[in-house]
Amino acid sequence: MAIGGIESELLVNLMSASSKRASVIANNIANQNTPGFKRQSLEFEELLTQAVARGNRDLTSVQPELLVDVETPGGDDGNNVNMEEEMNSLRQNRLLYDTYASILSSRFEVLRASIQDGR
Repeated sequence: MAIGGIESELLVNLMSASSKRASVIANNIANQNTPGFKRQSLEFEELLTQAVARGNRDLTSVQPELLVDVETPGGDDGNNVNMEEEMNSLRQNRLLYDTYASILSSRFEVLRASIQDGR
């Protein structure tokens, strides 16, 4: 078991997925002018929601999944990266990461305070 419990481990996994998602978004942005490039996305929170709906209790076993967007229409060169959408995704992802980090920090602060009070 991880320090801070299974909830803390899940928060670390959420932060890791957000970090990986930032790299995927950055790659999309870097390839906005590459002919034929198909944007990618990293799905994780949605997979966690599906696991909960199926009754899966081991949410730490859920892994992020890299998806290639073949449904969004591309331009004349076949590239389907939309810069505005990528920037919005980047901002949303940053907010998610900051939220997860804040919750994890609070959990560890409570743990630290409990240990100090137990002296």
